[in-house]
Amino acid sequence: MSLLTDASSEMIYPLLPSFLTGTLRAAPAFVGLLEGLAESVASVLKIVSGRLSDRLRRRKPLIVAGYALSSFARPLVALAAAPWHVLLVRVSDRIGKGVRGAPRDALLAEVTPREELGRAFGYQRAMDHAGAVVGPLVASAILLVWTDVRLVFALAAVPALASVLVLVFGVHDVPAASAPAPAPSVTPSAPALHVPTPGLGRLLAVIALFTLGNSSDAFLLLRAQEAGVALPLIPLLWTAHHVVKSATSTAGGALSDRIGRRATIAAGWGLYALAYAGLGLAMRAWQVWALFALYGLHHALTEGPERAMVAEMAPGERRGRAFGLYHAVTGALLLPASLLTGALWQAVSPAAALLTGAALALAAAAAMLAAVRDPARDPARA
Repeated sequence: MSLLTDASSEMIYPLLPSFLTGTLRAAPAFVGLLEGLAESVASVLKIVSGRLSDRLRRRKPLIVAGYALSSFARPLVALAAAPWHVLLVRVSDRIGKGVRGAPRDALLAEVTPREELGRAFGYQRAMDHAGAVVGPLVASAILLVWTDVRLVFALAAVPALASVLVLVFGVHDVPAASAPAPAPSVTPSAPALHVPTPGLGRLLAVIALFTLGNSSDAFLLLRAQEAGVALPLIPLLWTAHHVVKSATSTAGGALSDRIGRRATIAAGWGLYALAYAGLGLAMRAWQVWALFALYGLHHALTEGPERAMVAEMAPGERRGRAFGLYHAVTGALLLPASLLTGALWQAVSPAAALLTGAALALAAAAAMLAAVRDPARDPARA
């Protein structure tokens, strides 16, 4: 399901910045606004859907609704005649992500032994990134034959529909009898933004600091073109980036099972800082290719371990809410992060924008090591 969904999404995403700034004549700042606003709108639903799945004690209906909305909305970008049309499609796509994200991660946590949480979430991310390898390759093949980006966008509907069919017929809820009963203290009137544990609150605060410097990847694709990567090679660059992520995500998650989540995530954020700083200063196409590979390795060391850490810090009956808050933090802050990057990009330089992101990542890595307990290493104090 994750592989097919991302194949559909990544047939479109690498081409979207050039489509917006070239075909539709949008400003670079609009690219940041689009990505940030879409994620921020979806963030509210990430909290609501996670909490609702806890109360229903069923995850699949919300997962199906979210994936179906994204799958049917995303290919409509082929019909866009103005930048705001793309904005509407992108917001609809991200709303679907907001509905499905927290229940999906909660369901994955419920069917996985605790000692393998890092590996399991890493594997899910690996399949997601494998789809991101397939999607750009398909897009490049289509462009070599027809040279029509709108056709690529329309054909993205094929793997999107396949992903929904796999979800409906191949993914199953945990039986209600085996799911933990809600704690007596959890009532329908509990605040939606209530953080289940203090440790989770500290973790989310540190992730928020990192996310403030983690703007849309669309800026990195624009920077790649500025540094000399030709437009026909942009999908291949994006593919190579996801090959690294897909090949290393399971191992990155498993590494956090062995040495702890905190050290693994901090190391990943350090690699992020190196990649962002390098891309800000890159002058040659080969440098961009190497730095995109480094950027992919950062994802392997952070995505699975972060989700595993959230699962460990939240009681089972509040896990949906915990993942909702996690996704909300990473989604809502994409708007200010992207607006900040877009403003610095236009007012100062691309280097200034990306170096700012690198500095925030280093600050977050230091805060992770100093302020967050590691539940994988010391469960009693997390």
